[in-house]
Amino acid sequence: MMAAAVPDDADSKGGLRAAGRLLCIVGVLLIALALHGAWRLAGRTSPWPPRFLCRVAMILGADIRVVGTAERRDVMIAANHLSWMDILLLAGTSGTRFVAKAEVAALPLVGWLAGLNRTLFVERGDRLGVGDQVATIRTALTEGPPLAVFPEGTTGDDLNLLPFKPALFAALVPPVPGIRVQPVRIDYGAAAGDLAWLGTDPGDAHVKRVLRRRGRFTVTLHYLAPFDPADFPDRKAIAAEARRRIVET
Repeated sequence: MMAAAVPDDADSKGGLRAAGRLLCIVGVLLIALALHGAWRLAGRTSPWPPRFLCRVAMILGADIRVVGTAERRDVMIAANHLSWMDILLLAGTSGTRFVAKAEVAALPLVGWLAGLNRTLFVERGDRLGVGDQVATIRTALTEGPPLAVFPEGTTGDDLNLLPFKPALFAALVPPVPGIRVQPVRIDYGAAAGDLAWLGTDPGDAHVKRVLRRRGRFTVTLHYLAPFDPADFPDRKAIAAEARRRIVET
């Protein structure tokens, strides 16, 4: 009779680490939901969805460092994109909403949590509805809180910054009075290779890898000086300026 395989010690510890983190996330979620409900019942704007997202990033090992000042209203945030963790970090440090594909709304739990954070869902593949999408984003920008976009549109096959797609910047042409663009560079430092969601890596496999990852890491969010989109002739120029500032950081 063959002896039963003995689990690898490192693999076993990784599984325990993932389980512990998941239990912590569930506990924090329950507390955040109770507080969120209390705020809503009192007729107040709830700060708890972004606070919850920030806490999740910390549970996953992030020591968050902010350079610069995150604008808290009347701004479109344009950030580089390496991982789903970018959402946790941006929301937690600026209280921003996000523009996301409509399909995200249908994802179990994720879509619900995104809705609590007032995510703006758009049908990006619907070319006939582009005008409506732009109008929706313009309206959201005038409501006060920041609205974040990832102009690369996706993560790439390596850690290099992809070209910025100008489509979402169409909401700033003509300029929305008082609205500026704040570029943000997210830097995972030495942990970037472990944390980046690259190429065709399945989403569940990436989440599992992050949950099992040993140790902590420092992630720096560089909130760069906002600029006025009215100073640029079109959406392509706005996109290029946001990317240039991130590259030069």
